[in-house]
Amino acid sequence: MSDSSHKITLAGVLITTGIVFGDIGTSPLYVFQAITNGGQNISKEFIFGALSSVIWTLILLATIKYIYFALNADNRGEGGIFALFALLKKRKLKWIIIPALIGCATLLADGFITPAISISSAVEGIKNIYPQTPVIPIVVGIIIVLFMVQQFGTQAIGKLFGPIMIIWFGFLGYLGFINVIKNPEVLQAFNPYYAYNLVVNVDGGFAVLGSVFLCTTGAEALYSDLGHCGKGNIRINWIFVSLLLFLNYLGQSALCLSDGFALKKGQTVFYAMVPDSILPFAIVIATAATIIASQALITGVFTLMNEAIKLKLWTNLKVKYPTDHKGQIYIPFINWFLMFGCLLVIVIFKESSAMEHSYGLAITVNMVMTSILLAFLLFLRYPKLKAIYFLVFTLFIFIEGIFLFSNLGKIISGGWFTLILSISFFLLLFLYYKARQLRTSITEYVPMSKVIPLINAVKNDDKIPFEATNLVFPTRSNSISKLDQTVFHSLFMKKPRKAGVIWFLHLDILSEPWGVHYSVNEVIDKTCYYVKLQLGFKEEHRIEYMMRKIHCKMVEKGELINESVFDSVRNKIDEIDFKFIVLNSRVAMDNKLTAFQQVCVKGYRFVKLTGLQPAEDFGLDKTNVFVDYIPISVTSQINQEMTEDFEDYSMKSMS
Repeated sequence: MSDSSHKITLAGVLITTGIVFGDIGTSPLYVFQAITNGGQNISKEFIFGALSSVIWTLILLATIKYIYFALNADNRGEGGIFALFALLKKRKLKWIIIPALIGCATLLADGFITPAISISSAVEGIKNIYPQTPVIPIVVGIIIVLFMVQQFGTQAIGKLFGPIMIIWFGFLGYLGFINVIKNPEVLQAFNPYYAYNLVVNVDGGFAVLGSVFLCTTGAEALYSDLGHCGKGNIRINWIFVSLLLFLNYLGQSALCLSDGFALKKGQTVFYAMVPDSILPFAIVIATAATIIASQALITGVFTLMNEAIKLKLWTNLKVKYPTDHKGQIYIPFINWFLMFGCLLVIVIFKESSAMEHSYGLAITVNMVMTSILLAFLLFLRYPKLKAIYFLVFTLFIFIEGIFLFSNLGKIISGGWFTLILSISFFLLLFLYYKARQLRTSITEYVPMSKVIPLINAVKNDDKIPFEATNLVFPTRSNSISKLDQTVFHSLFMKKPRKAGVIWFLHLDILSEPWGVHYSVNEVIDKTCYYVKLQLGFKEEHRIEYMMRKIHCKMVEKGELINESVFDSVRNKIDEIDFKFIVLNSRVAMDNKLTAFQQVCVKGYRFVKLTGLQPAEDFGLDKTNVFVDYIPISVTSQINQEMTEDFEDYSMKSMS
């Protein structure tokens, strides 16, 4: 989103409606269906209590916690669990990595469930017209198409998201209004006593809170999409969105309490609100809204994993930019991984009513983690108000804790699925993080002053053959004054590498889509150079072509000579040879690792398998690439005692 979209304008509000509110805006499709257990629990005390719980959950958690507190806790305009982590990381609080990784893991698990349950709950409305229609093939088809179009970007169809969601929210309000005027008694549910009464006095009241919590599905997006839309647009929009959501939930409650209410076979509470004459329209607009909600969630997961990669909490993955807007990203591995997960959910649970049991647990845990991090950030920012924030967030965590315990009852009936997913994702994230801690315990860089004399000595050593005319080492060092320890090891610690010219290449990706810029710094005249190459994020990584072009320009200026170091081909071929050395570090065999450290290293290697290979990471053509495996020491090395039993080098002993 451009900066202009952050301004409070009609266009900004329209865009925000399509991006931010899709998930929470489609929750009326299944919330009361889950609360009433398919229309079975419709006593007045039960409905009033559930409705009051929904209303006050949206007021306390969605409005006060996220819209008021969380939107003020931005990291340079960005929001979400990793924005909080980045802010607290500066305070050197080591423990914050745990809630941050738990939050990330649960959001990934939620990414498996949300598209499946949202789209299924909308498409199942077709059974109200054609009861025998098989729903699963339609849902599977929509999900496959949805994930396939991600690679092309959503800029063109994204312009329709806002208007469609405006129509959807207006439709929600209309359905709620026509039912509330028939039974305005439900307005009493704004009294929080009914929520209290549900939990304390109504049979099954506590257990149903897990279903009530589904109304906040997508509340995290109110914060995580802050960077896309801006807090002003989100807050203005929420005023209208929340009122229309309240109106629809009031209407569903009024319908459930109407005389003779009963659901037909295959019918849901939501579709029972819809007059028969506009039922086809309702199915179409609901399906469109859930597709948009799913699209927003997929984009959110892409953003989440991109942030994890930048924070070195996950290995480098291929990130593509289908449009000229850098916020519009596409990560192929994550895309197909999510699609597989959504299809797996459909295969396992088949119907949205069954998926509801696996829904809510992961997102409840995520909300608790956000509350913990947000509370500590506010404690540190406003120490004089610490007591007030402590009371406020104790209330939030208490409420979320009640929802969490209520959701634990879903584990056997379906919550086991998201629990397994969340634990698996967390373990991979945590093991990767701990392995990187081991990795960074070594010296990362050596001063260039130590490198220069060794390069000169190797080049002047006639006993060492030339390896290439131009030897290029991609380096993560962003300064000419230092060199990666791994590059130093590859140059000198094995067979010393000798070349006509040694190049240290540092690659930077710019925030603009187009443009290629470079600078060359001399390390040793006509022998070694440090090159900083800056590429627009949409530019292709033709690194070898670019290095050859830089070489040609330096030859034209007389800074280099265009000659091969190999006598047999010198001046006989036009193209000078280039060889690229990319490094892949491995824990040295003589490291004394504990059992836990060994597990961390194995987890790290497993995660690395999902990412880019070293050559691909730097955008290099594999034909001129050599991958060098470098041993690194991450712990104390083995110190094994040895005793010499005999030593005699005399000629007599040999005879």
